[in-house]
Amino acid sequence: MAIKTVVALLVGLALASVHVAEGQQQAKVTRIGWLANRPDTGIANRTVLRQMLAELGYVEGKNIAFEFRFADNEPDRFLALADELVRLKVDLIFVSDPNAAPAAKNATRTIPIVFLLGGDPVVAGLVDSFARPGRNITGFTDIATVLGGKRLELLKETIPKLSRVAVLWNPRTSPQQWKESQLAARELGLQLYSVEVSTAGKYEEGFKEAAKARSAALAVTQGPLNNTNQKQIVDLAAKKRLPAIYPRRDFVESGGLMSYGADRTEPYKRVALMIDKILKGTKPADLPVEQPTKFELMINLKTAKALGLTIPPVVMMRAEKVIK
Repeated sequence: MAIKTVVALLVGLALASVHVAEGQQQAKVTRIGWLANRPDTGIANRTVLRQMLAELGYVEGKNIAFEFRFADNEPDRFLALADELVRLKVDLIFVSDPNAAPAAKNATRTIPIVFLLGGDPVVAGLVDSFARPGRNITGFTDIATVLGGKRLELLKETIPKLSRVAVLWNPRTSPQQWKESQLAARELGLQLYSVEVSTAGKYEEGFKEAAKARSAALAVTQGPLNNTNQKQIVDLAAKKRLPAIYPRRDFVESGGLMSYGADRTEPYKRVALMIDKILKGTKPADLPVEQPTKFELMINLKTAKALGLTIPPVVMMRAEKVIK
């Protein structure tokens, strides 16, 4: 009888230990540091990534938590913010700003880093190559530098007699896009007028200069500053009656003429899959940098009508979405 009691106690203790171990395992919360520009922009994109991670089993408040750090339009702050995340010993750092990526890379050589950027990460010095990123960093690029030339081509198709285009770009974050635009312009027979804007307060003056230079259209590069100030840019383009093409569909939804860029959902879905693989043990160096496979052209016919512009059928046929 005593032996049975001892056995029952031992079995009970063993089961209790298993339950405690399971409870401890369930209590493990993965912490992801998130470096971005501002809390009031990119909200929809942050929501998409969180939803994608939730579909993969990462539930906020249960087994995952985000440590957000925002530079608030002060890029020089990113290094200190990245250092702060390293001191917190987060499990992974995700960056969605071109200035945040090098800051994160300089802050740690051990914590995995995943980026979602618009430029060429090799040219930017973030990775060794697309196929073999190297060290602790990998990610997704929506190849905004290459798409700058495609946007000029679409402008030319939309306005066949077009000869002079103003390009709105930020010398701090989009020099590659400006260079690629210049190369594409030569092939298209277009003259470009450079509108350099590095702070929100310079947009008005930049548009005045573009109009004075007799620019007949506008191409807007991708970047945090332009994305943050899209309504101001769209309104100024309307005021100056400049047909404009933008890098993202939300510009068109705000009243812009047209946009061409990578599908907005695909990058976040694939970044979520990358994060999942890394958290399960895959090294960032073993995950090639990915690029988009889906692109979308969006046209606002209301804006075209206001500008007195007729969109050619060959362009309309390629549009994924049209606002009437």
